[in-house]
Amino acid sequence: MRILFYTGKGGVGKSTMAASAAWQLSKRSRVLVVSLDPAHNLGDIFCVRLDGKEKRMNDNLLLREVDLHRLSRDYLEREIGVLTRTYSYLQTLNLDRYFSVLKYSPGIEEYALLTSIEETIRKDGADFDTIIFDTPPTGLTLRFLALPQITITWIDRLAQIRRQILDKRHTIRKIRGPATEEEKQREERLAYDEKDDAVLQRLMALKENYESLTGILQGPDCGVILVFNPDMLSLRESERLVDGLRDINLPLRLLIQNKVAEENLAVADQVAAEIRKMVREVPLIRVALSSNLACGLDSKLYDIPEDLVTPLHWRH
Repeated sequence: MRILFYTGKGGVGKSTMAASAAWQLSKRSRVLVVSLDPAHNLGDIFCVRLDGKEKRMNDNLLLREVDLHRLSRDYLEREIGVLTRTYSYLQTLNLDRYFSVLKYSPGIEEYALLTSIEETIRKDGADFDTIIFDTPPTGLTLRFLALPQITITWIDRLAQIRRQILDKRHTIRKIRGPATEEEKQREERLAYDEKDDAVLQRLMALKENYESLTGILQGPDCGVILVFNPDMLSLRESERLVDGLRDINLPLRLLIQNKVAEENLAVADQVAAEIRKMVREVPLIRVALSSNLACGLDSKLYDIPEDLVTPLHWRH
């Protein structure tokens, strides 16, 4: 199973390119396309209504839209539930007041998207040969792709602090001596050893999960496809994305310069040359601009060469 992330500046045509690749690949293999972009237009390209759901286009092709608002809400409710159960012995501190503002915290959308990607890979990986993610614009995409590695760093630090707390609890318990019956009942929810501590066990489970996901994202079966237009704004955002992917060690597999026409050919050459300076080893193809944008994907407009979009031909 291979994983493709189509990304780029808003409006460059990454959804169209993702849909085109999915359509071609579905002629001979099983493909799932997941739209992560809040401005969904995957269904529009295929002339169907998805409305945050999924629809099968043929025996080999399934389309799915992710409702980011609902995804963020579900993620927050799930995590608050874990915190509430873990820290139930601290209810006197009125934790509900703190939880109520978490929905405004930075990173909720990114973690929700990351959770959706992880669940899709885990639950659907066995049923499809290729999973294609149509991503949000560059900034949000880089943030959620970087989260696994960032989170692992934070988990290591939090685990260190938690172990210090457990060590101090254990020391105090030995100094204090045997607890009374009343104290025992009050301390039922407190752990003194790592194997008994729900917080530390949760941190270790999260770390294992994010390490596994990082391995998948950085592995030979995953790749990012950058779509850009022949204009300077698209160039600058593409440069930031290339730099960001390099920082988090994610593989850029293909460059697609979309909407190339006779009248913008000089700029297209300039933009392509600038990007090629950064990633000389990555294949680049061009897709011509056409005013005859018909519904569906049977037009030659979308015939991106399969030797470049097909994961079987990636160079490792």
